[in-house]
Amino acid sequence: MILPIVAYGDPVLRKVGKDIDKEYVELSKLLENMWETMYKAEGVGLAAPQIGRDIRLFMVDTSPFSQADDLDEVEKTFLANFKKVFINATILKEEGKEWSFNEGCLSIPNIREDVNRKEEITIEYLDENFIKHTEVLSGLAARVVQHEYDHIEGIMFTDKLSSLKKRLLKKKLENISKGIVDVDYKMKFPNLK
Repeated sequence: MILPIVAYGDPVLRKVGKDIDKEYVELSKLLENMWETMYKAEGVGLAAPQIGRDIRLFMVDTSPFSQADDLDEVEKTFLANFKKVFINATILKEEGKEWSFNEGCLSIPNIREDVNRKEEITIEYLDENFIKHTEVLSGLAARVVQHEYDHIEGIMFTDKLSSLKKRLLKKKLENISKGIVDVDYKMKFPNLK
């Protein structure tokens, strides 16, 4: 079932997510619905707060990035197969140089901006079977995970922009929260009149 994606301005997007356990109600159904929702919206990641749940859960599938011309074959292959569920994740380390990449967000449609992030992360998480993993990720995989991880920490990518950029985007963001935006996937707007 395709779920509505919560738009910018909804308080759930600002909450720090709560840990969940194996007993979380209908988790497998939730994951199935989240995958379906993410693919319908043509996203590469989706976090539970974006569908109105304040829990520490997100998923990524970086396969669309595997088509980029500026990547070597090893990275293309890795990105083509990087599809994971992250439960109760914690980023243990962010390392390396910061690099800029143009990011967007399903909760903030039609806005894309360059965001600086560290090039490598070490993350600890549980998969959908509640098996614990610790992984080191770099490049685009790390970036997508950092973006989704921010969601479970109550952070939006627009928070990482300069104060000037934020002022320039203020009206567009207000319009998104009111539903004044052209989008071709199901959304829930907090300030819809």
